[in-house]
Amino acid sequence: MKRTTRKTRLETQTSVPGNGINRKQARVRRPQKQATGRALILHPVVKAKGNGKSAPAPADLSPDARLEEAQGLALAIGLHIVCAEVVAVTKPRPATLFGGGVLERMAAFVAGEDIDIAIVDAVLTPIQQRNLERAWSCKVIDRTGLILEIFGERAHTREGVLQVELAALSYQKSRLVRSWTHLERQRGGFGFMGGPGERQIEADRRQIGERITRLKRELKEVKRTRSLHRAARSRVPYPVIALVGYTNAGKSTLFNRLTAAGVLVQDQLFATLDPTMRGLTLPSGQEVILSDTVGFISDLPTDLIAAFRATLEEVLSADLIVHVRDISHPHSDTQKRDVIGILEDLGISRDLEDGLVEALNKIDLLDAETRQSVVTIAARSQGHIPLSARTGEGCEGLLEYLDQRLSRRRHVVDVAIGLEDGATIAWLYSHGQVLSRSDDERHAHMTVGLDPKDLVRFERRQAC
Repeated sequence: MKRTTRKTRLETQTSVPGNGINRKQARVRRPQKQATGRALILHPVVKAKGNGKSAPAPADLSPDARLEEAQGLALAIGLHIVCAEVVAVTKPRPATLFGGGVLERMAAFVAGEDIDIAIVDAVLTPIQQRNLERAWSCKVIDRTGLILEIFGERAHTREGVLQVELAALSYQKSRLVRSWTHLERQRGGFGFMGGPGERQIEADRRQIGERITRLKRELKEVKRTRSLHRAARSRVPYPVIALVGYTNAGKSTLFNRLTAAGVLVQDQLFATLDPTMRGLTLPSGQEVILSDTVGFISDLPTDLIAAFRATLEEVLSADLIVHVRDISHPHSDTQKRDVIGILEDLGISRDLEDGLVEALNKIDLLDAETRQSVVTIAARSQGHIPLSARTGEGCEGLLEYLDQRLSRRRHVVDVAIGLEDGATIAWLYSHGQVLSRSDDERHAHMTVGLDPKDLVRFERRQAC
C-alpha cells in the first residue's frame, strides 16, 4: 500500500515515577529524528497457570489471527511494519508486562532496525507504557491507542472530530498528557506517536479536564440536533435501515451498490468513520433511508463506544438492522459475536438473533463447494441473504427481503377517496403501498398497506 505518512518528532520521555519531571534529565535532550513510520508489532499471549498452555485470545481469535488484525490496523495509517511477532508471557510483570529477556531482545531490535513505534496489541497501563518507552527508546502505544490513532486520522465531520477528540483525551488523561499538549486544535493521525512529550503536567491535566467538559457540552448539542433530525424524518415517515458489521466487512461497498452514493471504499480497516445516509427505493416502490455506520472490532475501546454513542444512536432508532458479514473471513462467526456484543452494549434490547437481517457478503471469494454450502444453509435460515456487494450478485434478493420485512408491519386497509381529492390520493401513494385501485365515476377505491404511524396520520387526515 502506497501511502504518504505524516512526519512527527520522536523524543525520549524524561519523566520519573510520580507526577514530577527529572529537571536534570529534562535539560538534556537526545537529537530529534524524523519519523519514518517503521513499526514493530507484538501480540502478547499470557501462559495459563499450571498447564503451560497459552490462554485463549479474546473473542476466541487465535494469537496469529489477532496479530494479523493488529497488522491491518497499523497498515490502515500507513505504517511500515518491520516485524510482527506473537510473544509468550509466562508471568506478566506489572511494570513492563514482558520479562527481562524480551525487553533486552526488543531493545536491540529497535536500535538495530531504527524502529519509530512499537505497538503492543493489548491494553497497557500508563506505567507499563512509560517503562517500555524507556527500555526501548521509542514510542510505544497499545491497541486502544492504535485504534484511536486511526479514528483521529479518518474523522472528517465536525461531529466525528469531536467524538474522536473526546475519546482520545479521556484515554490520555490517565497517561500524563503524552502528546495532546496543544489542546486548542484537534490533532489526527500519529497523534499518539509523536509530539513534545511530557511537560507542564499539571497545566496539561487542567487543560484536558476543561477541554473534556467543553467537548461533552458540544456533543450534547450534537445529540440534540440529531434527535431533531430523527423527529423530522419521523414526520416524513421513511423507515430507516442501518448497516452494521465488523470493520472491512463490505458495508460501504454494499451501501454504494444499493444507493450509488460514492462513499469511500478501501480494502482496509476503518475506511468509514463518519455516518452517511441516503434514500433508497425498494422493489415495491417504498422509500426508505439507508444508513452506513462505523465498523466494529474486537476489544473496541470503551471510551470510543461512549464517545460515538451519538452517531450509533442511528442504529438504535433504525426500523431494520442489516448485519453485513464477511462470510469469506476464517473468523466470520467470531466477528459476528463481537458485533452482537457491541450492539447489546449499546442498549439494543430486541432479540438480536431474530431481529437482524444477515447479509452474507463476499460469496464471490468462496470456492465452489463452500459457496454452495453457504447458499444451502442460508436458504433454510430466516433472514440470511448470500450476496456479493462487489459484483452485485444477490443484492436484488436483499432488497426484496427488506421489502417483505417492512411490509409485515403494514396494516392493509380499503378506502374510497373522492376523485376530486387528489392530494389524499397522492399522499397514499407516497406514504403507503397501493396494492390495488379501481375508479368509478366519483371515487377511487384503493387497497393500501400503511405502517401503523401512517395509518394514524391517515385517520387524522380523514377526520379533518
